[in-house]
Amino acid sequence: MHRRRRTALLLSAAIAAAPLLTACGNDARPGAAAVVGGQRITVAQLENRVDEVRAAQRAAVADDAQYAQAVAKTGSLARDTLHGMVLDRVLHRAAQDAGVTVTRKEIQEMRSGLEQQVGGAEALETAWLQQYSVAPGRLDENLRLQLEAQKLAAKLGTDTSRPEFWKALSEASAKLGVDLNPRYGRWDVERSGRVDARTPWVREVTAAQEQRPA
Repeated sequence: MHRRRRTALLLSAAIAAAPLLTACGNDARPGAAAVVGGQRITVAQLENRVDEVRAAQRAAVADDAQYAQAVAKTGSLARDTLHGMVLDRVLHRAAQDAGVTVTRKEIQEMRSGLEQQVGGAEALETAWLQQYSVAPGRLDENLRLQLEAQKLAAKLGTDTSRPEFWKALSEASAKLGVDLNPRYGRWDVERSGRVDARTPWVREVTAAQEQRPA
């Protein structure tokens, strides 16, 4: 389990911690949070994903104070969720290019093994919600992501911490032409990750709650 957790942690850690962003003015891409390979990830789709996590967090705690703490720990949830949605498509493209596939049986085997190690299905769902902000209904999707990453790395003769793995993702990013709405930052092809864009209509809110032009 430790290796699998490291892989999940690696992919989650790739979601860079970023300053809180607030939009100032009109969005450059109305209705779209991102465009990946010519296909839109709409703001509504992103908000639905965020709502799923918030609902799961609310159901997992006993009172408002605990829920507030959970929300505070995931203050960049919308941007992190969008990163995950984009990375999912990028990784899937990289896996396809390498001839890597993941079967439903492999996902179920991975899930069963993890459930045995953490103490059941509910414990696994709770762990993924708390550590990776993955709603229970999205757990299988995330496990597919982990398996694709592991199998792609193996196909390349490396592991997910090595430059060769991230080079494959970078190449997939370039082929897909990832384009983020500036309110969520921008996609760095070389890093295959989201970074915060500095645009005239975006402001950065510092830890001291002081606003300044970004």
